[in-house]
Amino acid sequence: MNLTQEQREQVVTEVKRFATDLHLSDDQKEKLQNAFTDARSKVGDYLQQHPGITKADIAKQVVSHRDQIRQRVMNFLTPDQLKMWDSEMAKAKEFLGQNLSA
Repeated sequence: MNLTQEQREQVVTEVKRFATDLHLSDDQKEKLQNAFTDARSKVGDYLQQHPGITKADIAKQVVSHRDQIRQRVMNFLTPDQLKMWDSEMAKAKEFLGQNLSA
């Protein structure tokens, strides 16, 4: 699935925020942006294949792939950055008001 211009801008904005918070190198920024773009594309593909899916079902799909997502960022984040990443993910879960922990 091709991303719209708005979706690409959202990915870039999110990567910039993470890059600032995590003090990412240029190489890490590129890898994170690619990871976000890939994830967004996969969600888009899933939505096309399952047009009647609910937000709760989407959240379940994300949870089911959580370990794969974390493994991917572990490949390029330092241990300190990974701690910050985990903290940000915990904040995001809390903000969403969903108990996404396994």
